[in-house]
Amino acid sequence: MFQKILFATCLREACDHAARTAFDIAQRCNAHLYVFNVFGVPTHGYSQVVTDLITGDEVMLNEDYVDWVKEEIVGYCDQMLKKTKKYSFEVTIGFPHREILRFARHIDPDIIIMGGSTGDPIVSAYKKSMTGSTIQRVAKAAQCPVLVVSRPPASFWGGFSNVVFATDFSTAADAAFAFAFRLVREQELDCEFHLFHAIDVAGMPVNRSETQEDIENQIQKARERIGGKYVFRMGDFEKYSLDVRPGTSFVEIAKYAGEKHADMIVLAPHAKKTKTGNATLGSIFEQVIARVNCPVVSVNRFAGK
Repeated sequence: MFQKILFATCLREACDHAARTAFDIAQRCNAHLYVFNVFGVPTHGYSQVVTDLITGDEVMLNEDYVDWVKEEIVGYCDQMLKKTKKYSFEVTIGFPHREILRFARHIDPDIIIMGGSTGDPIVSAYKKSMTGSTIQRVAKAAQCPVLVVSRPPASFWGGFSNVVFATDFSTAADAAFAFAFRLVREQELDCEFHLFHAIDVAGMPVNRSETQEDIENQIQKARERIGGKYVFRMGDFEKYSLDVRPGTSFVEIAKYAGEKHADMIVLAPHAKKTKTGNATLGSIFEQVIARVNCPVVSVNRFAGK
């Protein structure tokens, strides 16, 4: 399914589970794994002084420092490298989300793999300068699926028993469905596919009163929409279920995934809007990541491969 994989790592504990997953996928698919690290942010224009994103220290950028960073990456991946045939290391400086997306455009990977948030309370130079997280920005703009692994997956990429596809009926969700169903079909008869939609009652206008009958009608319409938009595209595939529930979207997605013992969740990287029309920093995608015990894949456009 994959020939080129981009693993963007911060070389910290937050990326450990993602690293094992990335190397496992590369090994099983015989794919080339690009291990990519943005290690520093320039301090002033074209200055050779950069702020190290791990230590927060200002360091002089030279060949010796770059070589040291590469040695750190090799050490970080040492045990996993023994089972991987095709891989390469790339390091650079800049704002992480920009550099990840720039390198992705250069190599055109089939998937980008990232770890969860570091949760570091230290406000780095990068965080001072940019609004929104690296994960959110990469997921929103990436030309390929973005897989985020923040906890130990039950069974890496070797096989799944339950995949949850959460839809908001957007164009991006159509692309997410195409990816999810392709993934499920490649598992043949060993995987169940769960299609889910959450009616976001929390996002309804405060001056609008919803009766239980109104909500039930919305649920029925959403179920019919899932059937007409997705189920008919699955042909003779029978191992699926669909459900619609009212509530806060990311909460209901996380609850549903737990009930179905999901090995993976696939969704579009939609973000909740504020009253001003701007996306909030905590997208539904990130909120789901923070609440579930399985990998989450964001897909915002058709792969075209």
